[in-house]
Parts: sequence; structure tokens; C-alpha cells
Amino acid sequence: MPGIDKLPIEETLEDSPQTRSLLGVFEEDAAAISSYIHQLYQAMRRIYDAQNELSAATHLTSKLLKEYEKQLSSCHAVLSTQLADAMMFPITQFKERDLKEILTLKEVFQIASNDHDTAINRYSRLSKRRENEKVKYEVTEDVYTSKKKQHQTMMHYFCALNTLQYKKKIAMLEPLLGYMQAQISFFKMGSENLTEQLEEFLTNIGTSVQNVRREMDSEVETMQQTIEDLEVASDPLYLPDPDTTKFPVHRNLTRKAGYLNARNKTGLVSSSWDRQFYFTQGGNLMSQARGDVAGGLVMDIDNCSVMAVDCEDRRYCFQITSFDGKKSSILQAESKKDYEEWICTINNISKQIYLSENPEEIAARVNQSALEAVTPSPSFQQRHESMRPTIQSRPPTARTNSSGSLGSESAALSALSLDSLVAPDTPIQFDIISPVSEDQPGQAKASGQSGRRTNPFGDSGDKKSETEDSILHQLFIVRFLGSMEVKSDESPDVVYETMRQILAARAIHNIFRMTESHLLVSCDCLKLIDPQTQVTRLRFPLPSIVLYATHQENKRLFGFVLRSSGGRAESHTTSVCYIFESNNEGEKICDSVGLAKQIAFHAELDHRASEKQKEIDKVKEKQQKELSKQKQIEKDLEEQSRLIAASSRPIQSSGEGQFVVLSSSQSEDSDLGEDGKKKRESEA
Repeated sequence: MPGIDKLPIEETLEDSPQTRSLLGVFEEDAAAISSYIHQLYQAMRRIYDAQNELSAATHLTSKLLKEYEKQLSSCHAVLSTQLADAMMFPITQFKERDLKEILTLKEVFQIASNDHDTAINRYSRLSKRRENEKVKYEVTEDVYTSKKKQHQTMMHYFCALNTLQYKKKIAMLEPLLGYMQAQISFFKMGSENLTEQLEEFLTNIGTSVQNVRREMDSEVETMQQTIEDLEVASDPLYLPDPDTTKFPVHRNLTRKAGYLNARNKTGLVSSSWDRQFYFTQGGNLMSQARGDVAGGLVMDIDNCSVMAVDCEDRRYCFQITSFDGKKSSILQAESKKDYEEWICTINNISKQIYLSENPEEIAARVNQSALEAVTPSPSFQQRHESMRPTIQSRPPTARTNSSGSLGSESAALSALSLDSLVAPDTPIQFDIISPVSEDQPGQAKASGQSGRRTNPFGDSGDKKSETEDSILHQLFIVRFLGSMEVKSDESPDVVYETMRQILAARAIHNIFRMTESHLLVSCDCLKLIDPQTQVTRLRFPLPSIVLYATHQENKRLFGFVLRSSGGRAESHTTSVCYIFESNNEGEKICDSVGLAKQIAFHAELDHRASEKQKEIDKVKEKQQKELSKQKQIEKDLEEQSRLIAASSRPIQSSGEGQFVVLSSSQSEDSDLGEDGKKKRESEA
């Protein structure tokens, strides 16, 4: 006999939309069988009623025909009994017992599924900050009970639907077989010309029915054993957050499917969470709601970025941002295992590993390389010869080296070891904690104001912003990966080595969370601005940035080295390397920093020339004032001499009524009095 399609009992725990869709096909088949059996039952019931009526009529006729009473009554009575036993009993049993069992199991499964959805939604709303152990225990126990009940009910429901595929054949063949056997037995009583071919045909049908019954019994036994094995193996999986030590996280996946809660904004500050089935298909993230025939595209996750986020006090939330930064989705996983597997899978797909022939093997090799990256190799040059980053040099003052000096620098670089670039056991900072200390004394006040709200384009209201006069303003979306102190800031390879160590440390310690900020590049500094509150998180003075580079393979990674004073000892300086991830704009950011340093360099030259010219003008003005003062002194001396000469002449008097005519200077001296005279004498 041809094979019979069956529902996969092993996929009941996952409860995916594909399984639900296949279940819907079997339910439609069961409904069609129920309708057909009902019609068949009505037709056979009419045959049975007609035969009973014929038997009663024959019995009445036999009473009138005395000689045929025994023969006719016995023949039709036997036919009625055979129809009742062989035709009506099987179809009645199938209709009243098997089909009603399917309907009952369907209702029980629907109730269990609704209870499980309610429990999952309640568990997803658990607060991460205000954690209550009693409430968490009750919610976890509710999820465990409902998931176990749904799984067991679903397995028995699948088993009943699979069994129905066999029973429907029996239910349709047995009544027809009983009807034909009853008719043949009836005709045998009055006919001796029955052929052996019809008997052989009926025997084959009977044998086929018995074979189907034996196959059904064997399949039911196998399914029952499978159900028992799956119940034992799936018991720990009923918990919403299974132990990762017993069920390790698979980090080499390039395909993933499962239920996630998606955040949808319903207003300016309000949002809702919808539970849907998500799955990856190539480089696309798809979603499918219950009842949908197929999934729909959520976003293209090639070259995307994924990071853990805190969202509305919910657990296990992560954000996926498209490669151009125009579209993002915040999703919530049901467990820590699913949460980490989703992030690793999307990271692997973002690197387009799925396009290779053996994607899981390549993903395993990449992850293994990340794990081995924390063990220093003997030669930095050998390990990164083929993966050297694109270099953005210092400003023009640092670019005046000759070709011979470049050759000597390259030779010195080949002899560098890892310890000369990054000190071993150097702590790594994965999050933004405090503002950067600035070297310039005049900027100490600005660094103390890093917590105030700042317009990224230099407009700060009534108060003039420190970057308002800057001719360069470029804004980029970046995510902070980490920073660490480095021993050297002379070679650009130190930026790549820091990238390697930070990414390796994140992979080993399962750190997926990144802080997203706006990077503002201006002619005097770099600023990290909070995209929500517009508060300046960090400020990097441009003169302190001595080195910057982007990765050659991964264009999204870039970093720079900040040189600052190491405390009270001004002679001691420290160098810290900061690593960021952008939306495929690493080279553009480094070009902007280089342009800002060039503009700042020329502005500094212009400022020095202007200051020098001001000094020259001040000296000239001072000389002019001294000259004017000297002339005034000479003039006063001449006037004083004239007054002294005039006062030494005898005063002519012409008697009473006559008066002396004084000069204007003498009049002024008389008005000033003795104090004025003394003052004039002291000035002379």
C-alpha cells in the first residue's frame, strides 16, 4: 500500500507556524472525513431501514404464504442482522467514537495553547529591575505547567490525527465490505451459481483491511513510544529559561527560527509587544503570525548590526539595525539561550557566511579564531600581514617624513612584539563611564560641562557654543565597542591590535551590548552625544588625538588613540585607544578627522600669525604713546621756563587804581594755587 502522510510528533515542542499549518491541513482532512462519513452513514442507514422494512414485509407475506414462511423469514432476518453487524456497526462506531475524540482533543489543545500564550506573555512582562522571587517562581511554574500541558496535548492530538488516516480507510471499506458480504450471503441462500472470482475479491479486501489494521496498531505503538521518549527528554525544556550548562548555546548557526516578542510603537511614548514566529531565510529576517500561510520580510540583515539593549525593563532584548541605519527592530527572546543564539546567528549572517558551501563549519572556524585571539602569537607581523588596516596619518606637521624615515619605521615595526603595543592583562572598558580628562587648561571648564544638553550642530541658545565658530560639523552614528590603554601610539598597528583584543574579549565573555551615540566631528574636538537626550557623553580634544585608522576588511570598524596627561606628573603621559563600530562609514569618519586636523592646523597657523601681528601693533602703539608723552614733557618744560622768566621781572606800579596785567600762564598759576605750582615743578 502507498505510504501515509503523518504529522511529525517530534516538532510539537517547537510549535512553529509551519507545524500549525500542517496541522490545519490534517484538521481540514478530518472535517472532510467527518462530513463524508456523515453522508455515508445516512445512506447506509437508509439501506438498513429499507432492509428492515423489507424483512418485516417479507415476514408478513410469509404468513400469508404458509409454505414459504420459514425460508423467506429466515433469509431476510439473516440479511438484516448481517447489515446491522457488518455495515452499520463499524460506521456508527467510527462516527460516534473516533470523530468525536478528534473534536474533543482539538478543543483541549486549543485551550492548552491559549493558556500557554497567556503564561508566556505574563513571563515576558517580568520586571528586570524590581525582581520578586515569589512572583518569578509563580510565573515560571505557570509557564512550565502550561507548556508541558500544551506539549502533551499536542502530541496526543497529532497521534489521534495520524491514526485517523488509517481509521478512515477502515471506516469506508468495512461498511461496504459488510454490505457486500451480507448481500452475497443472502444470494447464496437462493443461488448455487455464485462464482469463485467474487469470493476471491472479497477475501482480498478482507485481507487488505486486516493488513491496514495491523499497520495501524504497529504505528500507534511506535507513536506512543515516541511520545514517552519525548516527554522524558523535553521535561527540562518546559521551563522558559533552561539551564545553559545542560543545553549549551550554539554560536555557529546560520539559520534560526523561533518565537520572539516584537516592539511596536503605538504613540509618542507608548508601545506594544506582539509575539510572532521569526525565522531567517538567506540574508533576510522573516516573520509569520499564526494563521498566515507564509512569512513576510522584516528586514535585510546582510551587513547589519545587532546589539543587546535595555527596553522597557524587559529581559533578553536586542536591537537589529540595517546596514544603512534607516531601519531597526527591537525584539525580545524567551530565554537567555535563545537570546544569545539569535545574536550570534544574525552576526554570522551579517558577515555573509551563509553564502559559502559549509556555512556552519566556517562560522565555527571564525568563532574559534576569536577564542584563540586572546593567546598572543610570537609575531604580530606574521599574523596580520594580510589584514592590515587602512591608515589615516597625522596632520601635515607629522607627515613631513622622507621615504628613508618611512622605510626605517617599517623595519622597526616588523620587530615589534605584542607587548610593545598593548600591555598584557590590560583591563578593557566596554561601556562609557566618565568624561575624558583634557590636557589643555583652558578646556577644563568645558570638560566639566560635558553633562549638559548640547545641540550637535553648535546652536546652544543664548550661550555661545565652543564649536559655534567651527567651519566643520559632521555627524555619524557609532557604537562604542571598548577602550584600553596602549603602550605605544607611534604605529597604526596598535589600533588594529586593540580591535582584535576587544572583539576577542567580547566573544569570549558573551558581551553583545553596545552603546549607540552620535559622533560629532568639528575643528577643535570629537564629541559623543546621546541620541535621545542630546547630552555630551565624552569630549575628545582634537590635538590629543595622535593616531586613527580603519580596518581594511571590516569597513565598519575604526579607532583612534588619545594621548593625555597621566595625573599630577605633567611629564608622564598615557595613551588610550578607543574602538567604535559605524554603519559602514569607518573610512569616511577617519577622513573627516583628518580634514578636521588639517583645518585646525591651518587655523592654528593663522592664529599665531594674527597674535604676532597684534604684538607688533601693541609695540608700535606703545612707542607712539611714549613719543607723545615725551613731546608733552618738552612742551611743559618750555612753558615753565617762560613763566619763570616772566616772574623774575620787576612789577611796575602806578599808584592806587593802577593794576598789573598778567599773562594767561600766570593767571592759570594763580588759579591753581600753591598745589598747582608744585605739581608743575615736579613735572618739570
